Amino acid sequence: MKRTVTTIAAAFIMIASFSSFAAEKANPLRNLDSKNIVLSYLEATTAGNVVWNKHLFAEDFTYSNVANGDNFSKKQYRAFLKATKGLKYDCTTTYEILDEAGQTCMAKATMKFDNFTRVDYITLSKSQEGWQVSKVLTTYP
Repeated sequence: MKRTVTTIAAAFIMIASFSSFAAEKANPLRNLDSKNIVLSYLEATTAGNVVWNKHLFAEDFTYSNVANGDNFSKKQYRAFLKATKGLKYDCTTTYEILDEAGQTCMAKATMKFDNFTRVDYITLSKSQEGWQVSKVLTTYP
């Protein structure tokens, strides 16, 4: 009887441990406000930090560069960020939240380099996963 109870207990422990390994990691950005999501985006783009990019961008994310007409999907943009991992831009970065209403937020990030300025207009949307970057439009005024 003792051996049967031990075997059943061991089986439950194994099942519990296997299911914990199979569970997907929770979104660490889920509870951040829109300001911190913008800061996370800037850290990914200007400092080469790609740790949370899987959770940072919405599934329907699009990136557009007005200067040359390039457009990229989430998969393409994440691949670009991964390829430039660790690359730090030599620029001064500022940002501001232009508007936040309900489930949508619009922010402006300005990156001043020595010879030019890059401005990203960032659209965020809020879902069950929290705030996520859904669109970025880059200009060079």
